Amino acid sequence: MEYTIQKLGQLAGISTRTLRYYDEIDLLKPARVNSSGYRIYGQAEVNRLQQILFYRELGVNLESIKDILTSPSFDEMQALRDHREKLIEKRVQLDQLIANVDKTIALTEGRTTMGDQEKFAGFKQKLIDDNERKYGQEIRAKYGDEVVDKSNAQVKGMSQAAYEEVTRLEKEFFATLHAAMKTNDPAGELAQKAAYLHRQWLSYFWPSYTKEAHAGVAQMYVDDPRFTAYYDKQQPDTAVFLRDAVLIYTGAKA
Repeated sequence: MEYTIQKLGQLAGISTRTLRYYDEIDLLKPARVNSSGYRIYGQAEVNRLQQILFYRELGVNLESIKDILTSPSFDEMQALRDHREKLIEKRVQLDQLIANVDKTIALTEGRTTMGDQEKFAGFKQKLIDDNERKYGQEIRAKYGDEVVDKSNAQVKGMSQAAYEEVTRLEKEFFATLHAAMKTNDPAGELAQKAAYLHRQWLSYFWPSYTKEAHAGVAQMYVDDPRFTAYYDKQQPDTAVFLRDAVLIYTGAKA
């Protein structure tokens, strides 16, 4: 079946302006343009648009999506399986938060009791699940299951104050990193502050810190396109800048 740009936009729930932009950046080209000048999309384009929207839902930027979809190693079936797995993870996280809210309502109404640690259990589990989804496979391959499992246990045992601090640290780290990028100097004061904040943030997840591990993780952000997509989603080359700043901070790069 074929669709005009208007029909495809209605089908997918996106604007024709978005589809025109995807065409302009060579992310999603129409199958053909008819004699009246209308863009016409076929089944292959419908399937590609579905993949684009899946990746957008997961927070991947358009440039990275284009790289993924045009890669010779791209496997559509495997991508669908990966999308399904990530969506199930999101559903589990939402179910945990809903359960937490329900119990808090019951607590407020005097129908149950709830310890302070329990109040934050859902949020901490979401933090663990997010980190496993973003970093788990690579970190486990690099450092082993035991290290990662200890890290997850450390997060689960966080106090309320520690949980609030790690959340604050992450926001400060990203704000400092993006400000540092404007200086274009990974050795500068702001960039080195960002590297220090990154170390502080990591320390809440790692049983112990080493400069070698810190440098290794920063390099992995550049080597693995999924990490790069996560860090570059707001500003291109963020992963590279962070890597360079961390390598300087740890002494791995003069």
